[in-house]
Amino acid sequence: MIKKADIVLLIIILVVGIPLSVLSLTKGIGGDKVRISLDGEIYGVYPLGEDREIDVTEDGHTNHITIKDGQVSMSYSTCRNQVCVNTGAISETKDAIVCLPNRVVVEIISSDSGSIGKGGDADVISG
Repeated sequence: MIKKADIVLLIIILVVGIPLSVLSLTKGIGGDKVRISLDGEIYGVYPLGEDREIDVTEDGHTNHITIKDGQVSMSYSTCRNQVCVNTGAISETKDAIVCLPNRVVVEIISSDSGSIGKGGDADVISG
């Protein structure tokens, strides 16, 4: 027998689940810069179109970030779990690489977005 709580739970799952599913299937926009943050502070902003290697080192922890062919990846980290290294390369504004143990965040941003949203994504589209 179906109870009221089951119906409410089903409605909540549908209301929350469908938009999240659609959002996860949409692609981000291509960015042109890489923003690296360390412990919540901006460490540096680099052009995505220029190949380079960046070492972020603090308190004995190191993250090696590689920008190559319009993508960025975390190629080395001293953290134990290596989730950040296994994330792979990113190139769109909705993507990020996070190393929680070392407090390093690598994200793609778009310079032509001005101050609209973090990472260049617009929250509203008007027609």
